[in-house]
Amino acid sequence: MSLHTLPLAAIGVEKQEFRNAMSRLGAAVNIITTDGPGGRAGFTASAVCSVTDSPPTLLVCLNRSASVHPVFSENQTLCVNTLAAGHESLSRLFGGKTPMAERFIAAEWTTLVTGSPILAGAVASFDCKVTQVVSVGTHDILFCEAQALVCNDDTHGLIYFDRGYHHLMRQEAS
Repeated sequence: MSLHTLPLAAIGVEKQEFRNAMSRLGAAVNIITTDGPGGRAGFTASAVCSVTDSPPTLLVCLNRSASVHPVFSENQTLCVNTLAAGHESLSRLFGGKTPMAERFIAAEWTTLVTGSPILAGAVASFDCKVTQVVSVGTHDILFCEAQALVCNDDTHGLIYFDRGYHHLMRQEAS
């Protein structure tokens, strides 16, 4: 269908229409953590993606009105912990209003280079320093250069699609 044949209602995007359409875009579920002078904090995010491998860089989107925003802004380091199947309750814990200390006692954590918490059992954890911040609308886009990483081949992935969690199974090499 060409643009000139679309009904006028299809031109322009309302906030709820956009959210509904985005719910149909499956994404990995991540817990983003930090620790440093600003304190320890973490939140659940699906707005994470690879930017480049030279230097190895991810982007993470963080709402400027989020309670954790000042902590991440001050620390300028973070870890992207990609959740495994079975981490749904941890995702909900870090995605809600649970006090920060209670979020972290619900799992086992270690650290690598930046001191940001690394989730034991995550599919992958990218320990990063924030190298650039760009503000768009209500969010900051954090460009994060990986300083170290951990991959776990013994787990299966977790995605969020159509407002629900779904497990991904790795196919065995043939």
